[in-house]
Amino acid sequence: MNPAADLVNKLWRLCTLLRKDGVTYQQYVTELTYLLFLKMASEQKDETRIPAQYRWKVLKSANETEVLKLYRQALIDLGDGEKVSDRAIVSIFQNAATIVRDPANLRKLINAIDELHWFTEERDSFGDAYEGLLQRMAEETKRGAGQYFTPRALIDVMVRLMQPEAGEIIEDPASGTGGFLIAANLHMKAETDDYFTLSPKQQAFQLQDALRGIENVPDTYRLLLMNLYLHSIDPNNIVLGDTLSPTGARPQFKNIDLILTNPPFGPAGGPPTRDDLTISSSVSSYQLPFVEHCIRALKPGGRAAVIIPDNVLFDDGRGKALRKMLMNWCDLHTILRLPVGIFYAQGVKTNVLFFTRSEDEAPVEDATKAVWIYDARSGAPSYGKTNPFRISDLDDFVKAFGSDRNGRAKRKDQGEEGRFRRFTRKDIAARGDNLDITWLKDTTDQAEDGLETPADIAATIESHLKSALEEIAALMADLEGDAGDVGAEAVE
Repeated sequence: MNPAADLVNKLWRLCTLLRKDGVTYQQYVTELTYLLFLKMASEQKDETRIPAQYRWKVLKSANETEVLKLYRQALIDLGDGEKVSDRAIVSIFQNAATIVRDPANLRKLINAIDELHWFTEERDSFGDAYEGLLQRMAEETKRGAGQYFTPRALIDVMVRLMQPEAGEIIEDPASGTGGFLIAANLHMKAETDDYFTLSPKQQAFQLQDALRGIENVPDTYRLLLMNLYLHSIDPNNIVLGDTLSPTGARPQFKNIDLILTNPPFGPAGGPPTRDDLTISSSVSSYQLPFVEHCIRALKPGGRAAVIIPDNVLFDDGRGKALRKMLMNWCDLHTILRLPVGIFYAQGVKTNVLFFTRSEDEAPVEDATKAVWIYDARSGAPSYGKTNPFRISDLDDFVKAFGSDRNGRAKRKDQGEEGRFRRFTRKDIAARGDNLDITWLKDTTDQAEDGLETPADIAATIESHLKSALEEIAALMADLEGDAGDVGAEAVE
């Protein structure tokens, strides 16, 4: 077993110490984040930024009577910008609070972490180990904070096809725990010999300014910052906020070279509060406004790979208007229809949109001449814990996509019996701009067929109910929008 995987298993087993306190998996990983940060600083001889009274050696030596009190105060003070000057530390510990109630459990947790064999190779691979913890958390909780966690295999394929380059600005407007940003950084490091071939100024840009992101959930944002820290990234433009608010319209989130993202699905709790999202301004769901953000955020010639649920392909009203905008402003060259079951909530049907913003400063009509659709869903095996989704499952798609990151490689339409087909803009217009195009008979088992535990069944029922409510909300928004348009015409 490699060091990172071994460390993940050891750390995950520690969760049993806290389960009797009613601790959730996300709370547990968050709690580990605090302790592991202090432990890693000690291991890396980098404790000068941490007040002496809260360093690992002090915490480890505190008796059972005092340890919980000391730890609670450490969390408060480390998140206080007036007591700690290091921005990264304050961001990770800001508003931190422990969920451990029993000092004996905290003492066991500290001792267990301290007793792990921290060999050099384990320290070097700790970023991978932390991502492993995040992956395990996602598998156990199905989803976190209303967001679906993206399988690492899918992230790696999307990054490989989009080919991020050193010097480019890469954005994830729904950063989550940082999977896309970390993978893009690793890809660029591999292409530049660990950034060794870059000048000091270029290296600083890569580690501080190349990556941009927004995350709206405080606890997830904390995990994101820790993940970046463990990968030696200290970005200036990763913020806590709502992409669909004026935060998402800030200058650092515009003129982007590459967007890689899996926006949250479901209701947003209200329409966007940004002035520039004109197409989706009245939509009370996440997916349409996030797609519009991606279109507007790209620089001319910029490219994107965005995961979206099926309804974005076929919704009428605002959905149809957004698809027209996408195909007018961008070359929507490829759609990948993903298998069901690869996300950690059963029944979620998703796709990846690959598109390139027109080189023209002003949007032109029909920048999309044709759309290639790859159906990886029909006849696909059932994925889950016993059959995890792997990079190799998309090998045929990667080959069909070609080596050009803008989808301009030579391609072959595989016909009605194949998985990869080409549809002209005229074909799509004849369908009312509906992009939900299928031609293969779908013999895939329903995602529900493999469900066994009550928790999985309940999560699936919840997913279907939410989808139905989203469809009703979208219809009501469209009807209200139509009524508003009629009213405006009457006033004129």
